[in-house]
Amino acid sequence: MARIQIRLPSQFAFSTDITIYQSHLNYGGHLDNALLLTLVSEARVRFFKSLGYTELNVEGVGILVADAALQYRSEAFHGEVMVLRMGATDLGHKGFDMVWSMTEQSTQREVARGKTGIVFFNYPNRKVVPMPDAFRDKLAWFKSI
Repeated sequence: MARIQIRLPSQFAFSTDITIYQSHLNYGGHLDNALLLTLVSEARVRFFKSLGYTELNVEGVGILVADAALQYRSEAFHGEVMVLRMGATDLGHKGFDMVWSMTEQSTQREVARGKTGIVFFNYPNRKVVPMPDAFRDKLAWFKSI
């Protein structure tokens, strides 16, 4: 069976720390697979905030998650601090791919990696719209830091 392969950039433009809570665990005592995306969603909110935006207001339009792919690399446990690194790749007319990596802070053990397809969305009109130029410009600057 073919497996998803996600290539990561050598550097990420954004990083944030998130602690694994008891509520993130499953019956096996490790990070629940569904809740991994909850942690990635929190990191994505922080990424947009670092650029001065919310997910509902990026230069007057919102975003939607169009797709997601991920690879699990190891378990994560209660109390561990995860470092989520994020960056933007494959910038297109109406969106981009947000690639991410999650590692355990003290050991640098890779827990998961993935990418999320982001498109820009006009919520009142319920339509996908072009990426705002000002956001594209800010991303280019952000990536160069």
